[in-house]
Amino acid sequence: MKLPRREFLHLAASAAVLPAVSRSAWAEGYPARPVRIIVPFAPGGNTDIYARLMGQWLSERLGQAFVIENHPGANTNLGTDAAVRAPADGYTLLMASPSAATNATMYEKLSFNFIRDIAPVAVLVRQYPLLLVNPSFPATTVPEFLAYTKASPGKVSFASQGLGSPGHVAGELFKMMTGIDMVHVPYRGGGPALTDLIGGQVQVMFISAGASIQYVKTGKLRALAICSATRSEAMPEVPTVAASVPGYEVSSWFGIGAPRNTPGDIIDKLNQEINAGLADARIKARLSDADAIPFVVSPTEFGKFIAEETEKWGKVIRAANIKAG
Repeated sequence: MKLPRREFLHLAASAAVLPAVSRSAWAEGYPARPVRIIVPFAPGGNTDIYARLMGQWLSERLGQAFVIENHPGANTNLGTDAAVRAPADGYTLLMASPSAATNATMYEKLSFNFIRDIAPVAVLVRQYPLLLVNPSFPATTVPEFLAYTKASPGKVSFASQGLGSPGHVAGELFKMMTGIDMVHVPYRGGGPALTDLIGGQVQVMFISAGASIQYVKTGKLRALAICSATRSEAMPEVPTVAASVPGYEVSSWFGIGAPRNTPGDIIDKLNQEINAGLADARIKARLSDADAIPFVVSPTEFGKFIAEETEKWGKVIRAANIKAG
């Protein structure tokens, strides 16, 4: 039977309202059971540490356990795929990092599109890498470093945590913006790379202050500059790379996402609680110890930031012809 147009429109409007009411009521009672946060790395790294810190905060605030599940592999792609395939009900979250932006270009075929399939919830922190050299390197400033490297093309090697890692793309961007020639030496993680930098097997590295500041303080490494737009409050004596290379800025970021179509009310609730945590004195102190800066934004702003990072690093990866092995 064909319904009159007015009756059809009335029923359609009613059907559209019902899910909205249901979602709103659902968000008010959220969470009603434990929530899992997928961390696409092994335990112990920065991503895992920040996830556990915020998971504990959310557990205390919302009265349900936020359980960390580590899904390492394929440069975060395994964990991201698990999150993409999970129900969009707010009970599966994903801890995202710069790999979300770089993998989109570095991998020719992925089972997901991060920007399309993961809804941004909240950023936790940003960290800015240091430009480090072995103390025996004959340069104490960025201009001196550039002069030496330009005079010795292909003889300076820079270490990274691995192919396509934040340290790798930071070095490639530095090469592009300065016209210098350095040889990339990828390692299986930041620890082995720092060990060889200290030992003099490689000459330079871009890595977070949290992972390297102890070596700078003890004189085992020299910090030429920090990759932020302004000087760090924790290390005001260290100049910025941008002071010598205008426009150069690199950061690592860590945030929470959820499967697409997760109800907006739940995303907003999580965003508010996470941002409240970033304002908490205890959490701010913990983050400061790791030289991590709280990054308070809305879900929409987080989405825009991811898109900008994906575009920025896509250009670098294509120019440097970086491809996943």
